[in-house]
Amino acid sequence: MSMKHRFIFPDIRRRRRRRRQALVALSVLAVLAFLLFWGPEYEPSASPEETAAVETESDAGSVAEAAESEEAQADDVPRDLALDGVVQPGETFSSLLREYLSPQQISDLAARSRKVFPLSQLRAGQSYSLALQDDSLVSFIYDIDRDHQLSIRCEGEGCDVDRVPIPYTVQTETLQGTISSSLFEAVAESNESAELAVALADIFAWDIDFIRDIKEGDAFSALVEKRYRDGQAAGYGRILAAEFNNQGRSYQAILFQDGDNPPQYYTPDGQGMRKAFLKAPLNFSRISSGFTKKRFHPVLRVWRPHLAIDYAAPTGTPVRTVADGSVVKKSYDRSNGNLVRVRHANGYETTYIHLSKFAKGLKVGKRLKQGDLIGYVGSTGIATGPHLDFRMFKNGRPINPTTVKSTTADPVSKKNLVAFQAEAVRLLAELDGGNIQQARVAAEEEKKLTP
Repeated sequence: MSMKHRFIFPDIRRRRRRRRQALVALSVLAVLAFLLFWGPEYEPSASPEETAAVETESDAGSVAEAAESEEAQADDVPRDLALDGVVQPGETFSSLLREYLSPQQISDLAARSRKVFPLSQLRAGQSYSLALQDDSLVSFIYDIDRDHQLSIRCEGEGCDVDRVPIPYTVQTETLQGTISSSLFEAVAESNESAELAVALADIFAWDIDFIRDIKEGDAFSALVEKRYRDGQAAGYGRILAAEFNNQGRSYQAILFQDGDNPPQYYTPDGQGMRKAFLKAPLNFSRISSGFTKKRFHPVLRVWRPHLAIDYAAPTGTPVRTVADGSVVKKSYDRSNGNLVRVRHANGYETTYIHLSKFAKGLKVGKRLKQGDLIGYVGSTGIATGPHLDFRMFKNGRPINPTTVKSTTADPVSKKNLVAFQAEAVRLLAELDGGNIQQARVAAEEEKKLTP
């Protein structure tokens, strides 16, 4: 190897050494510059395990802080609770509210409610709603009946107790139907409930015996208030006007309030629909035995007078008094079973026999209004099956109930006759009495087409 090459290698080594030194110097300067400008904010990266531990600890801290925040907010925000329910058998006002009211508070509310509606009379099956705030009673609303509710609203130390109307949405509709077998079936075929049939029978009960008089082809039309509650059908309100065509004869009824008197039904010319006696003491039954001076007794097997009308009906069918009066007898004996006798004006008396049970609160001396409940159909005493034995007397002598001529109630007063006539024209126009004739014609056509 020549000397020239020998001197070249040391020179190369020197240049490489200088280059390394320069790189080291630059690296040191870079580190110093980094530490100078970013060092206070720099944290060396942690291992994955350390990072996960830190994140878990951070999350736990966040959850704890959130829980503390929510708890703090819960202490500041009132806790509201609303409950809707139906009173169950055995439940009372005390059992419904004892978690929220003290015995003394319940006693105080019961005392305050007594004149409005006794809390002891809460009935199973009735709806209620309950509102609370921070476990304190805000309101208790209870449906007393289909028209009214008990309202208890509390604020501060006191509670207001009221009887208020149930808030319904009301729509007026015209309903109609034609009878093929019974009023109940005709109403059902119109997609309406039995409640409407009962209401119609009550309106015309003084003129039509819905046991003996109903014939195929009879028709009805009614202008009815239909009730809705929270968007759901909730039965019927008033029947404002109605027409019933019975055996070719038309009966019309207009609801009207004559001055301060209670609203009642009148004929289109202003005569009262109400009469001294109802046609029958119960609706929707059949006569199993009529008034006769000679009938073969089905149990005693002897011929004897039957000075009564027997109405065959299911046990439990409501029986009502046919006229205003007072109870003069309430008894039980082996022959008649449960019996009620009612004394009316002008020497009339009526007797109701074989009842399964008496109406609640019925007692001798009690004053009754026409149509008041007195008992229920049964078969107590000597009877072959459930029926009502109905008898009528005039000055102590038995008379046939179906032949009694009944006086009518007072007509519309002269003072309000013009207002009544205007109302009658409006309601009858809305009712459109032609609907009945149309319904009858349609029924006849359908019958012809039926094979």
